[in-house]
Amino acid sequence: MSRLLCSLRSSQPVARFQRCCGLFPAGEEGPGDPAEPGRPDRARDGAGGGAPSGARSGRGPQGCVQKYVVKNYFYYYLFKFSAALGEEVFYITFLPFTYWNIDHSVSRRMIIIWSIVMYIGQVSKDILKWPRPLSPPVVKLERRTDAEYGMPSTHAMAATAISFSFLIATMNQYKYPFELGLTGAFVFSSLVCLSRLYTGMHTVLDVIGGALISAVLLVLLYPAWDFIDHLLLTSPFCPLLSIAVPLVLCYNYPKLDYYSPTRADTTTILGAGAGATVGFWLNNQYAAPAYTSENFQLGFPLITGTILMVVLARFFVGICIILLTRQLMKNVVLGMLCYRYKFPIGDLEARRRLEVEVPYKFITYSSVGFSATVIVPLLHQLLGLI
Repeated sequence: MSRLLCSLRSSQPVARFQRCCGLFPAGEEGPGDPAEPGRPDRARDGAGGGAPSGARSGRGPQGCVQKYVVKNYFYYYLFKFSAALGEEVFYITFLPFTYWNIDHSVSRRMIIIWSIVMYIGQVSKDILKWPRPLSPPVVKLERRTDAEYGMPSTHAMAATAISFSFLIATMNQYKYPFELGLTGAFVFSSLVCLSRLYTGMHTVLDVIGGALISAVLLVLLYPAWDFIDHLLLTSPFCPLLSIAVPLVLCYNYPKLDYYSPTRADTTTILGAGAGATVGFWLNNQYAAPAYTSENFQLGFPLITGTILMVVLARFFVGICIILLTRQLMKNVVLGMLCYRYKFPIGDLEARRRLEVEVPYKFITYSSVGFSATVIVPLLHQLLGLI
């Protein structure tokens, strides 16, 4: 067992997986791996979204970039897209989409599970302090996340939590084949997990550990889903606790001896969850209309052109409001913090300080979460999109 764990934690299985998928360090591309027909081999480097060389401690780049050659563009684009399914661009679109177009209760459960799972995963990284795969032999395609520790993979945790919580929350409410939902959840989480190997950001053990931790948390939390949901909707203390508890957790995040984006990412997630939770509570108090009707089912035969147009209209209106809210709050909050702590807005080191980073991220993304659950639905109602 010890030998197996050491093997799964090694960088070699990751490098072998990359080579099998046609990703090589420049100068190491082997014979028998022809480029995709019609596409020339191309060496890329970190300046174009490629990888840094990667520090052996797992703490990020050491000032040089690593060139690489892509011999199979199908896997390259598949796993680059799959990796994005575990990042902010996915969270900020899919989670609000379920709230606006599928079901409030499904979205509430997903957001709460996502917030809990991600906090545990992020904190675990900075407690365990396991390094990411070594480069070489691994090719690293991401620069920002390489400054974080590796175990567990929060991409794997988030993908597992979101896909299977969506399945569990919808399987008893909507009519669709359970096998289809289970297959979709498995494929979604598997693609995200494999993308972390392809991009060279995690070892096999990181990915397996992340998925297993997320699965265990889902099993433990499932019996309390209804109780937690009822409490969040009805307790008069919900707004206060929804803001205070995440803020305390963010300000007491584990300290490292160097800067890592994990605290900022954690604050972003908890802030978005806090703002959304306050929105859930307010909507329940004022009986905000749900988008779904008793007759709506998750089934392709019921998706008419009219329904599709309304769904798309809700989505695009909502995304525009969310993006405007995020940009506005970033500018306002950062400007106020610059004035309060007397530093220029371009001072990156000052923006990484605890007293600046936490309120900056938390206020910005709690506003995004609140806007998605309160402001956008009100706008939908005004525009007749309910």
